[in-house]
Amino acid sequence: MEKLKIGTCSWKYDSWKGLVYPDFGEFNYLEEYCKKYNTVEIDQWFWSLHPQNKITLPNKDIVQEYFTSTPKNFKFTIKVPNSITLTHPYKSIEPNKHFLSVELMETFLETIEMLKAKTGMLMFQFEYLNKQKMSSQLAFQHRLEEFFNELDPEFNYAIEIRNPNYLNNDWFSFLNAHNISSVFLQGYYMPNIYKTIEKYFEQINHSAVIRLHGTDRKGIENKTNKIWNKIVVPQDNELNKIVGIVRKLMQKKVDLYMNVNNHYEGSAPLTIQKIFELIKN
Repeated sequence: MEKLKIGTCSWKYDSWKGLVYPDFGEFNYLEEYCKKYNTVEIDQWFWSLHPQNKITLPNKDIVQEYFTSTPKNFKFTIKVPNSITLTHPYKSIEPNKHFLSVELMETFLETIEMLKAKTGMLMFQFEYLNKQKMSSQLAFQHRLEEFFNELDPEFNYAIEIRNPNYLNNDWFSFLNAHNISSVFLQGYYMPNIYKTIEKYFEQINHSAVIRLHGTDRKGIENKTNKIWNKIVVPQDNELNKIVGIVRKLMQKKVDLYMNVNNHYEGSAPLTIQKIFELIKN
């Protein structure tokens, strides 16, 4: 179990009172969260690219707060700003001049320097790359190689792609050659992660991230009214298969992070409870 860290995607939800947080009174959400979990995904810094190429990076006071609110052995998985991962700003035909910018990435790393020892993984989430955004997988890998060759090797990096056709031997060989981990996304039209992991199991070494997101974000929001304290879309069969492949990765000594979203079943804490029970059985 020491190689497995399970947590949620973000943490500040009032509807988790009674599940993760006290039912009443004032408290520090992150401090209370750490009493139950040993990792969490920071999603908020992803949303960094705004109209007219305006960029926002993490507030250092917030970085300080996250550092002081968590114990020494706590690990964050942090989504890198989308100002670095988007080829084009949303709803724009103009290219993003900051796409895979080493300079901007170095500035971002400077802002989160205090969290360095508590950063388990820095995750690069790329959108679906059509031919207008990226001519080919080979061209994408070439851009990535130039970029990662310039980065601080003391951080751990992982990539989430949303092109199912990129999930092939060339892709996993590329990741291994550059000491980059894979983020396996369950949802968003990607193939089932247990099938992908089974297929490329021999090429998954050292570390990986599993993100459970589900396939119908708007649908589950309508069912829950964004009150995230009940399972409304059970995924028991799928979870059994995912836990099965997790066991194999643990046996292989892969350093594994699992990030569970409320949108997967309706309540990330309750999904995690099910995962722990499945792993123990």
